[in-house]
Amino acid sequence: MGAKHSMATAEIAEAEKIEDVVHEDRRKENQMPESDKRHKSDKEERFPVWVKKSVLEYEQELKKLQIELLKLQNHVKDKGLKVLVIFEGRDAAGKGGTIKRITEHLNPRGARIVALDKPSDVEKTQWYFQRYVTHLPSAGEIVFFDRSWYNRAGVEPVMGFCTKAEHKEFLDHVAEFERMLVNSGIILFKFYFSVSKKEQAKRFKERKTDPLKQFKLSPVDASSQELWDQYTQAKYEMLRASHTGIAPWVIVRSDNKKKARLNCIKHILTSIEYPTKNPPDLTTSKKIMVWGGEEINLLETALSKKQK
Repeated sequence: MGAKHSMATAEIAEAEKIEDVVHEDRRKENQMPESDKRHKSDKEERFPVWVKKSVLEYEQELKKLQIELLKLQNHVKDKGLKVLVIFEGRDAAGKGGTIKRITEHLNPRGARIVALDKPSDVEKTQWYFQRYVTHLPSAGEIVFFDRSWYNRAGVEPVMGFCTKAEHKEFLDHVAEFERMLVNSGIILFKFYFSVSKKEQAKRFKERKTDPLKQFKLSPVDASSQELWDQYTQAKYEMLRASHTGIAPWVIVRSDNKKKARLNCIKHILTSIEYPTKNPPDLTTSKKIMVWGGEEINLLETALSKKQK
């Protein structure tokens, strides 16, 4: 009993000693001149952080949608679904940024991004669709095409990378090709990101001055503004040939990148049913998301006015 009592007494004494040291440090700090206190606090430099309310709201909504995308991916894997998402549009329209946000938290084993370089000498001798077919999704996969076979409906004819006959051949057969894909079980999404000429010029200017974006600049970009009308005509012909009931186009107005991303994700989530769906409001904006048929009508009106 005596040994236990002496041990407890020693522990209490040690605790009191520690408390005295702490109080002594506090007294010294209180007696310290204000200049020394400021000097001490300056050692750890602090900066005010200002975040717009709209940015916080965007980040919160995006996170909720990304959680739903993970649920969707698990459903795709469990049911062996095959999902293909095509992203097309003018240069600097926001395709890459949207793909990045969609895939940011997905399991890379079941989600692939396909961004092909220009065709090799061997690929130039193949059937045009052949190099894309090898990248189509297998069961349980979601594949995102950052540009696709629609190069032959936009960049190639405008820049002279294909002949008029090759362009016409593509437009004549692309709808049938996509019909076969859908009938084989592939769930196909086609998004065309539509940026205004003024906003595109602004984004090109940013790419020139931002070292982290300069890799995005290419010789094709340099001529995009000059060839604006030619790209508009090519877009119109592409939509007329390939906007079908089985594989429709959805036009995404992308001058506001954040709204374009959110609306694009919402469209995907509303198009496929999956268990435990509990998203925020999935209503899309009619000002951001436009069906291909409506865009065709708008382009016909705009092009006819220019011809007059």
